[in-house]
Amino acid sequence: MLQKIILAIAVFIIILVALTFGEAIAYEAFAWISHLTGLVFHNFSDVYYAAKNYVTLHATKVIIALLLTVPISLWIIKSKGSELEKPTNHRKIAIVLAIFLGWLGAHRFFLGQIGWGIFYLAIFYFFAPLVIILGLIDAVRYMFMSDEEFAMVRT
Repeated sequence: MLQKIILAIAVFIIILVALTFGEAIAYEAFAWISHLTGLVFHNFSDVYYAAKNYVTLHATKVIIALLLTVPISLWIIKSKGSELEKPTNHRKIAIVLAIFLGWLGAHRFFLGQIGWGIFYLAIFYFFAPLVIILGLIDAVRYMFMSDEEFAMVRT
């Protein structure tokens, strides 16, 4: 169940990013990069205020992303539900989560490593850049693991 919820959250974020960059890819990309380099999260309240500011400025995009997330997630779960249980697909999903939501430890929660997920959130609270790098390192690790090694990570 947790995996399906995380999948729906990932679909929502991917759709939201696609909508954000869809209207003017070059302009938004440069603005996003400058925004990321100029903003450092010191604690969870900074994340809250950044998210609140984004939702305020882009409320229409958030609503459209939510409206698209529900049917797409339900369709994926209904049509591809059995395929999502395959170990190779778990690795692919974990890699995508580590790249996009690694800073929240979403890939660790997806793999059932609740303690590590909470550890990532704790690191994020104290020093956000470190946890972003750790998420990307995990993504690269998962890419180059054999199926047997990845199966051991999931346990």
